[in-house]
Amino acid sequence: MGETLCGNLDWLPQMMWLIRTGQEEVCFNRSWRMYTGSEATETGRAGWLAWVHAEDRARASQLWKQAQESGLTFDVECRLRSVSGEYRWFLFHIQPGDSEEGTVWCGSCVDIHEKRLRGEAQARQLEVQTEMLDASIDCIKIINRDGTLRHMNRSGCLALGVAEGESGFGMKWLELLPAEVRKRGSRALASARRGRSARFTGRSVISGEKPREWDNVLTPMRGEDNEITGILCVSREVTLEREAEKRLRMASEVDALTGLPNRRIFRARLNRMIDKSRQSGQVFGLMLFDLDYFKHVNDTMGHIAGDHLLRELSRRLASALTGGDIAVRLGGDEFAVVLGNVADAEAVQSKAEDLLSRMSRPVTYRGRPIHWGVSAGCAMFPADGGDAQLLMRCADMALNDLKTSRRGGVLMYSRSMQQAMEQAATERAVAREIVREDFVEPHYQPKVRLKDGVTVGFEALLRWRRGDESFQPASTVAEAFRDYQLATGIGQSMLGKVLRDIQEWKQQRLQVMPVSINVSPMEFLYDDFAESLLARLDEFQIEPSLIEIEITEQVLAERGSGYAVRALRMLKKAGVRIALDDFGTGYSSFKHLSEYPVDCLKIDRSFIARMAEEPGILKIVQAILQMGPHLSLEVQAEGIETGRQRAMLYRAGCSIGQGFLWGGVLTAEQVTAHLAWADEE
Repeated sequence: MGETLCGNLDWLPQMMWLIRTGQEEVCFNRSWRMYTGSEATETGRAGWLAWVHAEDRARASQLWKQAQESGLTFDVECRLRSVSGEYRWFLFHIQPGDSEEGTVWCGSCVDIHEKRLRGEAQARQLEVQTEMLDASIDCIKIINRDGTLRHMNRSGCLALGVAEGESGFGMKWLELLPAEVRKRGSRALASARRGRSARFTGRSVISGEKPREWDNVLTPMRGEDNEITGILCVSREVTLEREAEKRLRMASEVDALTGLPNRRIFRARLNRMIDKSRQSGQVFGLMLFDLDYFKHVNDTMGHIAGDHLLRELSRRLASALTGGDIAVRLGGDEFAVVLGNVADAEAVQSKAEDLLSRMSRPVTYRGRPIHWGVSAGCAMFPADGGDAQLLMRCADMALNDLKTSRRGGVLMYSRSMQQAMEQAATERAVAREIVREDFVEPHYQPKVRLKDGVTVGFEALLRWRRGDESFQPASTVAEAFRDYQLATGIGQSMLGKVLRDIQEWKQQRLQVMPVSINVSPMEFLYDDFAESLLARLDEFQIEPSLIEIEITEQVLAERGSGYAVRALRMLKKAGVRIALDDFGTGYSSFKHLSEYPVDCLKIDRSFIARMAEEPGILKIVQAILQMGPHLSLEVQAEGIETGRQRAMLYRAGCSIGQGFLWGGVLTAEQVTAHLAWADEE
């Protein structure tokens, strides 16, 4: 090869070589020789390939052979051995040229070692990042600004049903989403393009698999110039969380025992029903009901039997509902039913009675019948209540009114119930004022011997008044005696003033006669009534024989009766007499009279008023008067207003009575005068 051509190469800074086609002699320039340590010319079949790394030589040799055959230029990256034996990466550019002596091949080399190492490091880093992304259970996608996919990890491919090799070919990301989710996805993508992170929920559906719920977060990716270069979308599967939320929501809205909706969801459904009815103009009914004697079922058969009853009744109730009906368990043995598709109150009553009839079929538990009843109160929307709260209150008033008067069946709300409730509230308010201001003032009605009209004792009657107003009887605040605090407050005030009057009569050395004091059932609910009364008698230095406690049959039949019986026995043992007032109108049976600590029966005034005109009532009065002595009980009559009544009672064997026949009730001062007169006589 010409020395002039080879010599010219020495002036070039690049590493270069020349070789003529068909020859083995290679001419290397100074830069090549300084790096490789070769001679100016080398002869051999390997030629320039002799300094190429063994791992790169086969590929470079193949390209070199193909180029010589085709006469085409080619580039190849190879590691080249230096004079020190180290290898560095070079980019070879080899091209043919024509000369007088034939085709000459010229090769030039550019050192790309650092660049190649950086590329390899970046490739390794990208590989690690890709492996990390593929290891993530989250679906990670890199989206171009135009909405096409740049990259998607393995989890994303699996979730969207895309083959992993197809994840970076520019497919539209939104088109991979289910149709119902795309609108939300489009809004999120638009927000991310504007530089704001966005979030949306959605689901993926792959044929043959269960739908999967996803929480998707889109975050804009920015370059060094702060320009948005892409969008990172991280989708986390929340299927289990959504299912757990659904279970929790159901648990919070469904009664675990019966499977019916519970109180929490009932108000929302009732309000929706009200809104719907307002729009359509249709009416509907609300029924509240509870089980009668349910506590007795739990007490006698166990709570398992009670739960069995609730489940069975709930099943019957749910199966009996028709379109537009809603049934819920409010708690305990209380239920509510919205009755739709009804025209009027009669239809509500009929539908409610039909439901109760279906539920009232016999239920057994372990072969034993369960005995219970159902009481229901109903109200109409919008006639009775125009909103959920008022409608519930009206139905509840009907239920309470039903259970107060009787048990079992259905009762529709009426305006009179509201009036009764308002009256009761007024009475309670007045009673609070009586207790607070100490308006109680006892009056006394004489008890007389029917034979000669001689006074033998008194009954203390509750009266109250404000300032100079006229005295009012206890019946004006009857509702107070259903409330423990009010009943005990009034009762204690009354007792204290009666004992004070007796004390004053004793101090005046008058012949004091026994005084009867009425005690309401509420006053026995705390188990210290007897101890408290005896302590007060001791405080006022009054003999127990001067006091008679009057109770109604209700005391011995309702809750707290155990307390009452214990208290009455203690009082009787101490010498206090016990009288059963209003006898014949309540719950007691003759069988139990001998078991109760009672000394006296007082025939109710309603019998006395009717016995002169109704032979049947007279026979009842005569039977009570005949029965008393056989049970070692004294029998008295109250409400005697005519001489004829006195005569009939006396002939029937009654010896003691009281009533307006002998005048009105007396104040404490009038009793003082009466006792003084009796002493003189």
